[in-house]
Amino acid sequence: MSTATLLHTAFHGLHLEHGARMTDFAGWDMPLTYGSILEEHRWCRQSAGFFDVSHMGRLYFSGRHARRFLDQVCTRGILGMQRGMIRYSLVCNERGGCHDDVLVYCLEEDEYLMVCNASNRAKLVKHFESVRGDLAFKMEDRTESTAMVAIQGPKAMELIGNFSKEIPTLKRYRFTEKSLLVVKLLVSRTGYTGEDGVEIILGASMAKMAMGLFLKDMGKANGVVKPCGLGARDSLRLEAGMPLYGHEINEDIDPLTAGLDFAVKLDKGTGDEREGRFIGQDALQAIAAAGGPKRKLVGLLLDGRRSARQGMNVLQGDKVVGQVTSGCLSPTLDRPIAMAIVERGVAEAKPELRVDLGREQTAATITPMPFIKTVR
Repeated sequence: MSTATLLHTAFHGLHLEHGARMTDFAGWDMPLTYGSILEEHRWCRQSAGFFDVSHMGRLYFSGRHARRFLDQVCTRGILGMQRGMIRYSLVCNERGGCHDDVLVYCLEEDEYLMVCNASNRAKLVKHFESVRGDLAFKMEDRTESTAMVAIQGPKAMELIGNFSKEIPTLKRYRFTEKSLLVVKLLVSRTGYTGEDGVEIILGASMAKMAMGLFLKDMGKANGVVKPCGLGARDSLRLEAGMPLYGHEINEDIDPLTAGLDFAVKLDKGTGDEREGRFIGQDALQAIAAAGGPKRKLVGLLLDGRRSARQGMNVLQGDKVVGQVTSGCLSPTLDRPIAMAIVERGVAEAKPELRVDLGREQTAATITPMPFIKTVR
């Protein structure tokens, strides 16, 4: 896709002003880095990073059956959510594989926001239209009319307190609404870096001006907040052991295999009659009834300095027992780390393993995730 046909976020000009190296990501012209992925990663870990995540999909559901519909397509319980709550969930296919992982915000009893991955937005809209049946609700794709940013790092909440005393008191996976002049901000205590911080959604037309004022109030003049690109966002989430669609989950990898059991309510629909079963529930219940998935996601610490890449084989002796799903040289640990899906027996026994890097093999040790614990 040519640069001219790529979608631009409300902060596109800001990225160019800061010398960002841009890249095509799911049809959006997005900043990969402003100079050094390593420096941006470390800055987020020690101070506060500003990420443009406007490419993420934002779908709004409203109407009499909005909650009921979401209960049918989400693995988490939507019934019982109160205004201001957010739940991480999966949207599954009939086989139990993942269409996407999403965040669901309860705006009102009959009004919800779903944030999804940029690469899956069109697929989800098509899927939702195909399974909505005769339920009465309205679905709006407001991705291009809104903007979304993340401010993440150990100094983020202290600085945000300069703008609002309420926001630092929010629990994780809660949100509030604020106004900045005439601009309405939806501020949630969520993120994808393993650090504390917030994500902010606002109208696209006023986003650049509003975020400039917001960052000024937070203390940008003191050099505490710096822009970070998608490269650092990926290495940060990997250190935090967070799954990425297309790597740890996809249409053929179910959430139980990916270790996302906490986000799956297998007994959905057996209690309150107003709560419906979700698509893919039968398949996931069958996996659980059979003793669990045959493969499991694990974390790996690798010897040497070379990073593993998606698709590389994990070996026990001469036998292939799994594949790498993500890998990088951890800036924090200063050694290669990876996530891999391996045979269940291997995940439980934690034997000595090797990863086939192509020209050579390197020793790997199964380790708990997250690789580092950072959220204060």
